[in-house]
Amino acid sequence: MPIIVKPEYHFFICNSYRVGGDAKGVCNKKGATDLLMYLEGEILDRGMDGAVSSTGCLKVCTQGPVMVLYPQAKWFGEVTEEKLDAILDAIEDGEDTSELEIE
Repeated sequence: MPIIVKPEYHFFICNSYRVGGDAKGVCNKKGATDLLMYLEGEILDRGMDGAVSSTGCLKVCTQGPVMVLYPQAKWFGEVTEEKLDAILDAIEDGEDTSELEIE
């Protein structure tokens, strides 16, 4: 059986996919697809041990685009490129991200 190498950080960005496969919710309309590409690039540029995945609706539409970070179980709302930079900077510096998180 192959060994699975798990990343230190796994970022899940809501892209509002619905049962039929369509991306048509708030997160998608607010640019979640572009955030996926931006985050991928930042992780590579920073040399972080991370993976990025797109998800179906995470049911926090009022705070979209939404991102979840595992295994840390941290939720972030109203994510923009600038907020992603702040989150990644805090992670790299070992700083608390709670001010950037949603409850």
